[in-house]
Amino acid sequence: MLKPSELTPAFSDALAMAIRQRFAPDEVGIAVGDVDVARAFAALPFDHLVFTGSTEVGRHVMRAAAENLTPVTLELGGKSPAIVGPTYSIEKAARSVSFGKFLNAGQTCIAPDYALVPNAKIADFARAVLAQAERAYPTIDDNADYSNIVSERHRARLAAALDEAKAAGATVLTHAGTAGPNGKIAPTVVLDAPLHGLLMREEIFGPVLPVIGYANLADAVAFADRFGRPLALYGFVDSKAEQDILLDGITSGGVTLNGTLLHIAQDNLPFGGIGPSGMGAYHGEHGFRRFSHARAVHKVGFANVFEKIGPPYGRLSSLTSKLLAR
Repeated sequence: MLKPSELTPAFSDALAMAIRQRFAPDEVGIAVGDVDVARAFAALPFDHLVFTGSTEVGRHVMRAAAENLTPVTLELGGKSPAIVGPTYSIEKAARSVSFGKFLNAGQTCIAPDYALVPNAKIADFARAVLAQAERAYPTIDDNADYSNIVSERHRARLAAALDEAKAAGATVLTHAGTAGPNGKIAPTVVLDAPLHGLLMREEIFGPVLPVIGYANLADAVAFADRFGRPLALYGFVDSKAEQDILLDGITSGGVTLNGTLLHIAQDNLPFGGIGPSGMGAYHGEHGFRRFSHARAVHKVGFANVFEKIGPPYGRLSSLTSKLLAR
């Protein structure tokens, strides 16, 4: 049974129509509706319930599932950092971060949420990220390759976060193309974003990338740790030692090194969050095991030896105990 998001009603209707054309109702069911439908859906006594979305909604889903002792898999999100090592190529890192951040206009659960860059390279990195975005998306308004923001409410949320950052003195750099009243927000990089502001308090889930400087890699790890356990970690490093600093210092759902997004595409790797970014992992064999119940079945053979050494305990059980003890 599926419950698609109420934020995408046109897609939900299209999905429902496609499913009903191809599957019998007792094979695949779909429930289209608002938040009340979602609440009722989560309260059903499923064998397993999977939810992907925000951490806050994930808490509501888990509470509802608890009433039926339904096991859950939660794939949430959080503030997934991209950390550029001290000697790593700024151009290479910017190309990967720009690709991962602006795909679907930043509306993916594993998009890089913010970037940590050596203090002396902040400006170069910011310019390189935007240059890559302008190369990938030469125009914005009339570009079918560049996504709209999913709803006006989320577009207003992102605009308010940018206005707040500007008012606090942040530098906001935007794609040279325009983004008019058509539901799009152009790729944007923010320098000196206030740590108390919306951009750094919440998962951004949009085409806005705060870039923050650090003095050394240990400081970058400490900064990332303040935001809890993200769904994804992206590290751009040249050495095994630097790699170990990131992997040992930051707990995350998954990791791509020297790139973005790719760990989710490896079907033999488990995908899932930890703590506030979710629980449970799936994909490939991991998904099969996650969504199955391993039922143990044992058939007794010709002789039930276990019963023969049972009470009243005698010589055979004593001898068996001594053999097992060895």
